[in-house]
Parts: sequence; structure tokens; C-alpha cells
Amino acid sequence: MIVLLDNGHGGLINGVYQTPGKRSPIWADGSQLFEGEFNRAIVNGIIEQLTVLKIPYVNIAPEYTDITLEERVKRANSYYGSPCFYVSVHSNAGGGTGSEIFTTPGQTKSDSIATVFAGVYKEVFPERKFRADLSDGDPDKEANFYVIKNTKMPAILTENFFMDNEDECKNLLMTKAGRQRVVDYHVKSIVKVKQQLF
Repeated sequence: MIVLLDNGHGGLINGVYQTPGKRSPIWADGSQLFEGEFNRAIVNGIIEQLTVLKIPYVNIAPEYTDITLEERVKRANSYYGSPCFYVSVHSNAGGGTGSEIFTTPGQTKSDSIATVFAGVYKEVFPERKFRADLSDGDPDKEANFYVIKNTKMPAILTENFFMDNEDECKNLLMTKAGRQRVVDYHVKSIVKVKQQLF
């Protein structure tokens, strides 16, 4: 099983963020989160643990420039035919709280993967909200986001807390300990997916 990891948006190059928007407010202490930097930090942490666990992975967008969605999908789909699944890592915005997991509409293997991730999330973050949609019997939300709609293998997109929520941003997304918990949630989920579904 190969885990295809996609850190959404661009990173920081010489201190310049490569993606318009996709950032927290500037907080009263002058700090600010850039989502693409956070996404890369999480994916890099996942990669470090998967390497130790000898679980094969591919970093779909290792560059710090903002790789197009089309190119991300093309790179992922080059692995189609091998046992694999795709995880796109993000942080949310819009004034909410908690985390959520997206798949595309309908019932596929992606839903089973998302259900594993949701269960592990509740173990790692028992004190934090999980934003479930149980209308179809499982906890993931459904949307036709480009990267999960157009990848040929099972695919999920994780939205990890809200960067415009000051508590979540400053106490989770911008702290070493908070980021480690997000990494651990993903790695523990991947291990369970490997054990149960591949």
C-alpha cells in the first residue's frame, strides 16, 4: 500500500507566501498562520513517521511553489493500479470549530477510509469537535473538490481545525505540540487503514 500525501497550496519561499489568501488573520501579537506552510509541516511529520514504520508513501507536491490541482491529480494518478490511497491535508476557515473529512458523493472505499480517520480523530482529540455528516450513515462530508473527484484511487481530504478561530489557530495549528497531535492522528489512521482495508 502506498500513501499519496498532498499538502494543499503553496509554501513560503524566502519568507514570501506563494498562495493568495489561505491564511489566518494577523492576531493581536502579530502572529499569522499560512495554511500552505502548516500543510507542509503536517505532511513532513507524517513522512517522518511513515519512514520509520516502513510504510511506502509519495509526497505529491514537494515543491514550495503552488502546484496546480491538475498537476497534483496527474501525479497521483500515475500510481493508479498499485494499492494506494490519496490524502489531501488542509486547515479550514469560515468561522467554525473542529475538524472534518471530505470524500466525494456516493459510497466508495474512500468512505471506509474516512470512517477510520474519524474514529482515530476522536481518540487523539477527545476534547475537540468532529464535524460529522451522518445523513448517509457515515461521518465524512461529501463534496466534489477537484483533487478527490479526479483522482482515480480512493481519496480523502482532511480539514484540520480553523485557522480563523484564534483558539484553534494559536493553541493547535501554530504550536509544536498541536501540530504533532495532527501528525499523530493522520499516522495512526494510516496504520489502521493499512491493517483493515489493504
